[in-house]
Parts: sequence; structure tokens; C-alpha cells
Amino acid sequence: MNPLVARWSTWLLLAVWIALLAMLPWWLGLTLLVALTISAIAFAHSAVGYANWCRRGLRWGLPGLLFAVQRSLGGDLLAWGMALLGALVGFSLLALLESLLDHQVNHTPQAKPSPEWSELAMAPLGPRASIIELQRVSWREIESVLTDPLGGLVHYQAGQYRFAAGRLIDGLSPRCCFSPGGRWFVASMRDGLGDVLWDRDGDRLHRLGGWQLCGWEGELPWLVRGEDGVPVGLGEVLGE
Repeated sequence: MNPLVARWSTWLLLAVWIALLAMLPWWLGLTLLVALTISAIAFAHSAVGYANWCRRGLRWGLPGLLFAVQRSLGGDLLAWGMALLGALVGFSLLALLESLLDHQVNHTPQAKPSPEWSELAMAPLGPRASIIELQRVSWREIESVLTDPLGGLVHYQAGQYRFAAGRLIDGLSPRCCFSPGGRWFVASMRDGLGDVLWDRDGDRLHRLGGWQLCGWEGELPWLVRGEDGVPVGLGEVLGE
């Protein structure tokens, strides 16, 4: 599907969702949001893509529920005040829930803190350091099909990558790339949560929240945290 069409379809779906909750009785809308909360927690690890849609439904459904609440209270000034109070409490609880879920989904060993430049300057001299030149990442925006450098085709649909060998990775954006030799497959998470790296030789999947691929040293990925971060190897990111 064309990315522009997919984006507009998503916005239309969210608008319909808000309108639906605004028209339904408030207790029925609250029941639907509670069901989405339970689903987001239950599928946080097993189906990340579905969990992200549940979280998006909570974020956009809460305004519709609040409108239904003030409508049921009569729509006067007091009703709007109660709705605004509910918005403050509801979005605070939603922010807390998303923070807890992000901590669980992205719970990977963190890289050791890099020493300051002053510490490096005062450190004792050791063996001659080697200069590492990283190869640039060739990112691609896949629409539906991508050629696998190791053979076959990779199909992308609704946040899921399906490989010819049957491997399925979900919860990802269309932005992806392969390592120079094809050993690694990397794709960005939705909503800019980080990158997902798949080691095809060992069939190991790494979901690295907050880390972005910045280059290759041969077939080894190097990552960076933030725009001004220092590139580090994957082993250091995983604490190995």
C-alpha cells in the first residue's frame, strides 16, 4: 500500500474511533478502553504490533470518552469541568501505563556509560588504538516487496516482515536495511521507539529501544543513542 494512503487511512480510522466513543454511552466506552488496556498489557511481548494499536486506541479514544461523559452530565459548565478533571486524571494514568509498558518492551541490558573526554585524556597510555571506519547504512522504504540479498523475497504488510524461510517479525515501520553481506536485517520500530536487529546466522532478535543503527564494521552493527551519542558496537549495547 502507498505510504501516503496508509497514513490517511490511519487518520480516518482514528477519527471514526473518536466519534464512536463520543456517541456511545460513557459506561460502554469505558468498558472498551479497559479492554484495550488489558490487551495492551497482555500482548506487550507476544504481539508488539497489536499492542501498539491498542495503545494508540487508548490515546485517541480517551477524548471521545470524556466528551460522552460531559454529554451524559448535561453538557453544562459543571459537566465540562468534570470532563476536564477526567482528562487530567485519564491522561496521567495513560502516561504512566505507557511508561511501564515501554520499560518492559525495551528491557534490554544497557550499554556501559561512556567515559568523559577528560577521563580519556588522563587515562594511562596503552596499546595503539585502531581506527574504526564505519560503512554507511543503506536504508530503504519498503512498500510491499523487497529482494533478500541471500535469496528470495521479503514481504511487508501492516507492520509485519515475512521472509521466504517463514520468519515473521512484526511491530515495525517500512524503514529497513540489510548488512553488507546480508547476515543482519534491521528495521525501525513504529513511533520511533528504536531499531530491531535480526542476526540471521544465529536466529537471534534484538529489540533495542532508544538505539538506532548508525553504521557497519564489516558485518557488525554499530548503534547510537540520540543525535549526539557516541557510536558503540552491538556487544557493548547488550552488555556482553
